[in-house]
Amino acid sequence: MSVTRRGCRTPDRFCIVLPMKRHPGNGRSARPFSAPVFLILLLLPVAAPAGDWRVSPIRLDLGRDAKSGAVTVANDADERLQVQMKAFEWTQDAEGKDRYEETGEILFFPRLMILEPKEEKILRAGIRVPAAAKEKTFRLFIEEIPGPRKAEGVNVAVAIRFGVPIFVKPLKEEARGKVGAMTMSAGALLVPVNNTGNVHFVVQSVLLRGRNGAGEEIFSRELSGWYLLAGVSRAYTTTVPAATCGSLAVIEAEVKTDKLPLRGRMAVDRSMCGP
Repeated sequence: MSVTRRGCRTPDRFCIVLPMKRHPGNGRSARPFSAPVFLILLLLPVAAPAGDWRVSPIRLDLGRDAKSGAVTVANDADERLQVQMKAFEWTQDAEGKDRYEETGEILFFPRLMILEPKEEKILRAGIRVPAAAKEKTFRLFIEEIPGPRKAEGVNVAVAIRFGVPIFVKPLKEEARGKVGAMTMSAGALLVPVNNTGNVHFVVQSVLLRGRNGAGEEIFSRELSGWYLLAGVSRAYTTTVPAATCGSLAVIEAEVKTDKLPLRGRMAVDRSMCGP
């Protein structure tokens, strides 16, 4: 079995690797493997290359003043590239997990694109619905369609798919958030972060610091974040070492976002650390 892979070289959490099995001789793709590999990486505000092809910009901000936008797809390879596009409404559930449902609220053209080697083409996207009181969020997926590969035996091509975020601004932006009531049981710490505004923000990090009765810092941990859409809450969890937990008097949380800082605090007693 041979493996052909176009990797996501630049960190981009919107880049997804989709393994596609090929049968020898016919060049056709079978169904994807049961578990797509998700590259959980950082966000960069620059063009996002996918091995031999790239997308720029990696997000679109639309609204009353900009009802449409354009994305450039560039083929840097020495072979033809074919990609297809689909639009999805992007929401998050009660746990802050991403959910997608195909939608007709985003207009885009073309739906299929063939790029010759070293060629660039423009993908245009716009909104059907007007701005509302709350930000609407979508993702426009640009997915590679692997071409035939010549190899003996089973050939596995790895396709790349980008989900370009599309944010439709509300009539009036109100960025708000808070750290909810922190809890800890048997040393398991839970820090809820709530987006109480009408626009998304990006949780860049959650920094936790624990202090003893003398005010000395004896525990520190930093957790990575992700987009938090309007009206959504997400709980960040970690475990405090048993050897440290019993000496803690307070745990402080500092949440860094791209729009505003958030802080939380919890008094600790030994019953929270377990038996």
